[in-house]
Amino acid sequence: MSTGTLFLVPVSLGPAPWPGFLPQQVQQTCAGLQHFVVENAKTARAQLKLLDFPRPLRDTVINELPREENAGALDALLAPALAGHDIGLMSEAGCPAVADPGARLVARAHALGVRVAPLVGPSSILLALMASGLNGQSFTFHGYLPVADGERDSQLRSLEEESRRLGRTQIFIETPYRNERMLDALLRVCRAETRLCVARDLTTADEWIRSQPVAQWRKTARPELARHPALFLILA
Repeated sequence: MSTGTLFLVPVSLGPAPWPGFLPQQVQQTCAGLQHFVVENAKTARAQLKLLDFPRPLRDTVINELPREENAGALDALLAPALAGHDIGLMSEAGCPAVADPGARLVARAHALGVRVAPLVGPSSILLALMASGLNGQSFTFHGYLPVADGERDSQLRSLEEESRRLGRTQIFIETPYRNERMLDALLRVCRAETRLCVARDLTTADEWIRSQPVAQWRKTARPELARHPALFLILA
């Protein structure tokens, strides 16, 4: 028996109708699936409703990823594919398996010989990089930086120095309620000539993107960032 396919299904980055961030063929592929693996079942159901999923969700199999590395649990999640059924992998936001624990399931699918098919959709990391005007040839995504002020500031200095030495764009995120603290730290720690991009609420009606030297950021009005998903990018 041939195996099913593990489809990597992108989801929204915020409240927006699906035609604004997904091709119709991707929506149709998602609508044809009956098995899903997700980070959180509640938010996954909300995303499926946003994607105009055509069948009752109570009749759809939605399983959550294990929180810790567990090969047996991953094998169980992939059992439908081994039995010939397609599965959709969904992240909490954007593209699954990119800065996302779904990568473990993808790796296990390859090990078991299950076909993996990435579908086109929004990646906040790439969208922010595209819009930043910073170096798109060499870049690194660091996820979250340390929470403690001293450790965070030290990491920012290290990332700025690496960016200056290698010409590399550094990309990172913060918990939304700490976004304004992150911006304060960047404007305090980074050199005046370092270029900083802030990209907020990508693909939504509240999308806001600005890219300029730190010296100019220090002179201009701050954006509203509290409780808004945002990315920060620097190039020294």
